[in-house]
Amino acid sequence: MTDASWDRSRCSVAGTLAVVGEKWSLLVLREAFLGVRRFADLQRVLGAPKAVLTDRLATLVEQGILRRVPYRAEGERQRHEYRLTEKGLDLYPTLVALMHWGDRWLAEEGDRPVELRHRDCGEPVRLALVCGAGHELSGAREVRPRIQPVAAGEPPSA
Repeated sequence: MTDASWDRSRCSVAGTLAVVGEKWSLLVLREAFLGVRRFADLQRVLGAPKAVLTDRLATLVEQGILRRVPYRAEGERQRHEYRLTEKGLDLYPTLVALMHWGDRWLAEEGDRPVELRHRDCGEPVRLALVCGAGHELSGAREVRPRIQPVAAGEPPSA
């Protein structure tokens, strides 16, 4: 495969990073998966500047990853919670993969602050690459990219 063999402007990795590839966006998603939904709680646990958090939440809502749901605490004005959409829930394996990589390469031996366990049986959760026939793959060396041609009538991007 050569550099000229595919149109990188259509790359799904680049497109995904354009939506969620910023540190605060991923940390907001981490907290959403941990059940944190309210702006004040997100700001408290993340320590994010208010303007940055506001911007990231707006982007995640605009992209359909989070949805704003109104709530009103007793005696207070209406506010919004941020809840994951189906599109947002689909990002869970991505965050788990990042967590596992950090546990392996960044954490001190035996110092993993969060361990994910299967709710039903209690066993630790792990990620796996699996082909359509059910074979578990050990990594990138067992995968061959197949570049999809540009659709007819669609000019290649520069």
